[in-house]
Amino acid sequence: MNWMNILYAVLILGLLGVFFGAVLAVASKVFAVEKDERYDEILENLPGANCGGCGYSGCSAYAEKLVEGTAKPGACPVGGEQLTAKIAEILGVKPGKNTRITALVRCNGGNHAKKKYEYAGAHDCVSANALAGSPLSCQYGCLGFGSCVSACLFDAIHVEDGVAKVDHEKCTGCLRCLEACPRNIIISVPYTADVNVLCSSHERGAELRKICEIGCIGCKLCEKACQYDAIHVVDNLASIDHDKCTSCGECVKKCPRHLISDADLLNENEDAELLREREQKKAAQE
Repeated sequence: MNWMNILYAVLILGLLGVFFGAVLAVASKVFAVEKDERYDEILENLPGANCGGCGYSGCSAYAEKLVEGTAKPGACPVGGEQLTAKIAEILGVKPGKNTRITALVRCNGGNHAKKKYEYAGAHDCVSANALAGSPLSCQYGCLGFGSCVSACLFDAIHVEDGVAKVDHEKCTGCLRCLEACPRNIIISVPYTADVNVLCSSHERGAELRKICEIGCIGCKLCEKACQYDAIHVVDNLASIDHDKCTSCGECVKKCPRHLISDADLLNENEDAELLREREQKKAAQE
């Protein structure tokens, strides 16, 4: 009699298992969320850097927003125009324009900046900045210990002569270096912005001369030299409006401190269209 009870119990449990299994199978079909096939295809084409330069937490999050229609194909700074065109093709939309950006360190002080003391702690900008106001007399200067270098996934930034410098051909515009800099002196600029002010100090001229040999003294000679109203001195620091700047270089010539750079960040073979746009902008303003 006992074995019959056991058999019935096993049989009932088996039938319940089959019943609940069937219920779960039906529920999975009824409540299933259909996956957009374009997601996998887009994800395969994304670089996988997960740098956050697109404005999302990573490549998978960006792919999700693309298939939802809430993100633009040209947001990935790593893939460039070719990736933008590919994503647009997958989505069946127009590619639009991928405006390439690059990081810029707004300091050229380095060995020209005066020090309060010799720092011998951890080789890290955050640590140095936290110790007695940092070893530099200038509170806006690059500390040169390479926190931005460690943050960069693309080997695009290195410390040279005591100051961080960006290799704009390697820079993808992910801007991880901006977050790593405790002094907030790294900014993003258009890739075609070859004229830039390499200083972040807001000190007045007399005070600035005491702490740095080449910092901006707010003399406004650059502002007076510009024909296109593209550079202005605000709060003792020159600043360039890259939408107006035609890269004529007049401000570079006039700067007595030689802190306005005129580096050719534009690869003419790769971005001839951008070069033409710059020339057209210059012609229109003239």
